[in-house]
Amino acid sequence: MKKNKEPCYYSDYLKLDKLLGAQQPVSGDYGPEAHDEMLFIVVHQAYELWFKQMLHELRSVHTLFRADLLPDEKLMTVVHRLQRVVAIQELLNQQIKVLETMTPQDFLEFRDYLVPASGFQSIQFKELEISLGVRRDTRIAFDQASFYNRINAKDRAYLEALEQEPDLFSCVDAWLARMPFLETKDFSFWRHYQDAIEQQLRSDEAIITGNELLGEEERVAELTALQSTRENFAALFDADKYREMQEAGRVRLSQRAMQAALFIYLYREEPVFNLPWQVLSSLVDIDEQITLWRFRHVMMVQRMLGSKIGTGGSSGHDYLRRTTEKNRIFADFMNLATYLLPKSTLPPLPEPVSAALRRRAD
Repeated sequence: MKKNKEPCYYSDYLKLDKLLGAQQPVSGDYGPEAHDEMLFIVVHQAYELWFKQMLHELRSVHTLFRADLLPDEKLMTVVHRLQRVVAIQELLNQQIKVLETMTPQDFLEFRDYLVPASGFQSIQFKELEISLGVRRDTRIAFDQASFYNRINAKDRAYLEALEQEPDLFSCVDAWLARMPFLETKDFSFWRHYQDAIEQQLRSDEAIITGNELLGEEERVAELTALQSTRENFAALFDADKYREMQEAGRVRLSQRAMQAALFIYLYREEPVFNLPWQVLSSLVDIDEQITLWRFRHVMMVQRMLGSKIGTGGSSGHDYLRRTTEKNRIFADFMNLATYLLPKSTLPPLPEPVSAALRRRAD
C-alpha cells in the first residue's frame, strides 16, 4: 500500500462541515423552532446514508449474479455482503425507537410545514425496492398510480430505466435454474422425493382418519386441508399446475428454480450446498427485515397521526399496512418449509451423486 502524500484529517475526510450543516429545520421560518424537528431530520438523514450503503452492497451482489458464471468461491462474498445489508436493516429497525421518543403533539408542531414532502420521494428507497425485485404491477393500486408522480423528471427517468434491468430476484431465479444434480443418469431426485412425500401424506391421512377425538366436521376440514397440501406438492412436478400457481400470484419463482431451492434446503448440510443455502437464507432475512421495517412504520405512523392522511397524500398507516402485506419479495424461499421432509425420511443421495458433490466442494 502506498503512503498518502498529504495528511488526512478526520473532519476533512468525513466532510463534517457539510454533513453537520445539512440540518435546517423549517419550523423556525414561521415562528419558534420546534425542538423535535432536529431529531426528525437527523433520523431521516441517517436512513438515507444507510440506504446508500445498502445500495452499494446490493449493486456489487448484482454484478456477481449477472455474470455468465458465478464461481462457488464468490458465494462467500455474496453471503458476506447480504448479511451486512441485514445488519444495517436491523439497525434501521432499532432507529425507529429513537424517533418514537417524539410525541404526536411534538410532531404536530412542525408536521404541516413539511407538506408535500414524504417518504414517497426517497429515490434511494425506491431504488432499493426495484433492485431487490418489487414490481410495479404487484404494488397496491395507490402505489401504482402515485409511485412516479411525486418525483422530478430526472429521478423518474432513472427509476424507469432501472425497472428495465434484471432485479436481484430475477438474477437469483436464473442462478438457481442452472443448478445441476437434480437428475443424473442413475438418479432421479424428484422420483425419490415424490415417493417420500406420498408416504408422508398417507401417514398424515391415517392419523386424521384414526383420531377418535376429532368430530366429523373437524375430520372433513383436516382431510380437505391435506388434499390442498397434496395438490401443492403435485404442482411442483407438473408444469401446467405450477404455471397456474404463478398466474394466481401464489409463487414467483420459476418451477426449475423452486425445485433447485428446495433441493438446497433439503440437503443444505452437504458442503457444496451450504453457501447457496446461506445466500437464500440471507435473502429471506432481508425480506423479513423490510417487512418488519414497514410494520414498525405502520405502528409509528398510526401512533403519530391516528387516521390522518400522510404528508404525501396517502392514507397514512392504512397505506403502510397494505404495502407491508403486498410488497414481499423472497417469500417463496420462506414458504419452502411447506415442502420440507424430516431428515430421517429424506431419500439418500446415491454414492455417485455424493462423490460428485464432494468433488465440486473441493
